[in-house]
Amino acid sequence: MVICQFCGKFATNNYITMDNNGVAERIKFLMKELNYRQVDFAQKIDVDTSNLSKYLNGRLAMSEALINKIVVNLGVSKQWLETGEDLPFAKQQPQPLVTVPESRIVTQPSAVMAKRGTPVYDIDVTAGYQPQARMFTDDQIVGFVDLPDMTSSQCRIVRVSGDSMSPVIRNGDYIAVRELSNMRQIFWGQIYVVILDDYRLVKYIRRHDDPAMVILRSENKKYDDMEIERSEIRDLMFVQNIIHVDTRM
Repeated sequence: MVICQFCGKFATNNYITMDNNGVAERIKFLMKELNYRQVDFAQKIDVDTSNLSKYLNGRLAMSEALINKIVVNLGVSKQWLETGEDLPFAKQQPQPLVTVPESRIVTQPSAVMAKRGTPVYDIDVTAGYQPQARMFTDDQIVGFVDLPDMTSSQCRIVRVSGDSMSPVIRNGDYIAVRELSNMRQIFWGQIYVVILDDYRLVKYIRRHDDPAMVILRSENKKYDDMEIERSEIRDLMFVQNIIHVDTRM
């Protein structure tokens, strides 16, 4: 058995098979970083849950159909998924957008008492610079909101001010964020809350030619890119959902 020099797959006789263990580990990585349970991941890529389990446990050989479903439904780089080369998300993928009536976000004391859904914090995530651990204390919770795809206990909803990410995130919108399990692993082109010593920023994080640096990019073209050292980043939070508040609804 040898490795194909062109695609990085195992070649045996006249056919090529994928590195099943490597692909399975990368699928598990995606589930962890995207915060999907196995059943949720299976539904997202339109695969039977029991079959997905067999793929991950090595009881079924990885198929081209499975790879293609993950690539199409999640926007994952096919090269990365098959070989580990390239980036998980080689192209920028938009975060899921939810539009809700103002009444769903303007919380009431009864919502706090019910404690159902995702907690809403009385925090403007782009204002102030206290450490993340002091941002999400129970006394900052003003309510809980039930919204699709935001059932994880790790998610928190906060406000955003300013127009640097407009029109993707508008002044006064809310975002559902979650802490990263590994700050060294960044999905390039995705939106994050970046916590520095003196600022909290909501930006796209782009790859820099220097691996010790990253580029922070705004959606609003009036704002220039920022180049910062990775070591300057104190905390990162992944923006899992963007919540537009419609006052007309």
